[in-house]
Amino acid sequence: MGLVIITGLTAILAIFGLISALRNKNLLGIVFAFGTAAVFGWFAVMTLIHSGFPAVH
Repeated sequence: MGLVIITGLTAILAIFGLISALRNKNLLGIVFAFGTAAVFGWFAVMTLIHSGFPAVH
């Protein structure tokens, strides 16, 4: 569960970075922030789906 939290927080911070890069019209920042948000967000969601929920007995 800790991995989901860390990757989720990284994705959220990347979204804030993306917003900041969009405001400053920084093209390279937009590309890297979008890529980071996409990769870490996808990894957090898929980790949560695959092994994040406790097993039901």
